[in-house]
Amino acid sequence: MARHRVAITGLGLVSPYGGDLEDFFQRVWAGESAVRWMVTDDEPRPLRLPYVRCAGFEPDRELGKPLASMMERFSQLGMAAAFKAWRHAGLAVKAADDGSDRANWGCLWGTALGGLAAHERGARELWLKGRERVSPLSVVMGMNNAANAHISIQLGLGGVSSSHTAACASASMAIGEAFRRVRSGEAQVMLTGGSDVCHSVSVVKAWEAMRVMARGDEHTSPSACRPFASDRTGLVLGEGGAALVLENWDRAVARGARIHGELIGFATNCDHAHIARPDQAGQVRALRAVLDDAGIGAHDVHYVNAHGTATPEGDPIEVQSLCEVFGAHAARLPVSSTKSMHGHLLGAAGAIEAIVTAMALREQAVPPTAHLAGRLDPACEGVDHVPQGRRVSGIRVALSNSFAFGGSNAVLAFAAPPH
Repeated sequence: MARHRVAITGLGLVSPYGGDLEDFFQRVWAGESAVRWMVTDDEPRPLRLPYVRCAGFEPDRELGKPLASMMERFSQLGMAAAFKAWRHAGLAVKAADDGSDRANWGCLWGTALGGLAAHERGARELWLKGRERVSPLSVVMGMNNAANAHISIQLGLGGVSSSHTAACASASMAIGEAFRRVRSGEAQVMLTGGSDVCHSVSVVKAWEAMRVMARGDEHTSPSACRPFASDRTGLVLGEGGAALVLENWDRAVARGARIHGELIGFATNCDHAHIARPDQAGQVRALRAVLDDAGIGAHDVHYVNAHGTATPEGDPIEVQSLCEVFGAHAARLPVSSTKSMHGHLLGAAGAIEAIVTAMALREQAVPPTAHLAGRLDPACEGVDHVPQGRRVSGIRVALSNSFAFGGSNAVLAFAAPPH
């Protein structure tokens, strides 16, 4: 089967900093944290935790009130990111405006929680307020495939429309499968990415019960997430949406599109070892498989955007996996976890980190693991950690890791755009 090159022609996200794509990357590269102390108005008691919110996001303004009112917030964030990526790719919203045949164009989306908040809100109405019924929109707002369904409808995408749910690897799975469809020739264009909203009471309390949430208060929250640091205390949840437009390379070139990068490989597997504890052997297999899929060697990789959630157990295992795969090259391999700044978006994590990775190659600028300087855990030694953003030159290939509960591993390989 012929393999087609896959161009990244559009990038879009809802930034927790409130600005555009370029502003987002510059702030991440500068090591600026978007984590803040959040106090909710939930009943019967408020939540208090370090969290990343897209506080400036106004769904009615971004999408229009009729469309926004049909969606739960995870779909609103996803649709807004998709529109931004579509415009960034220079594509018309309606097929009639550019004469394109979108019968095989599709949308594959990642989300871990989907519209869980809609169902939680309905339960509150029933049990706390004594209501007899919930909103008639509860099903269509709460279903996990709501985001990709709305995206496909709004952009007229007649091909596959589906959601991937694999915990923290959800968006990377979706991006990888979208990549495979373009590479095989099954689709000319795919819209892919992920979105999640993680501050539902049941979600936060479930994560707190696992004792993997970072501690913080109104003063310390910006530095609460410290991957690879000796004093790390856990992850910080967040909300967001991020999208990529993947396009057949020849088609992109023919229409004069700006190419922001290239997807060159994808691998996924299962640790088949433990429901929550990461497994080095499974991660190693995934990393080696993505190198094989991309047709590259370990020495060809110039940067890794790590899964790096700042949990005591997970961070050292990921570093050990990288050391096993990259051998002597590992000590010279720049590695960073940008979750230290934009938080852990669960099902959307792989999408926002894919954008960071693609832009690191495009801008020749490696983002840091914030709050790491002088704090490196000896158990995480062995790779070239990046405590401050670096300007570099000549980096051509990068990986983005997603290692999820359930043992679901997904790794994406990116190449820099042509000069």
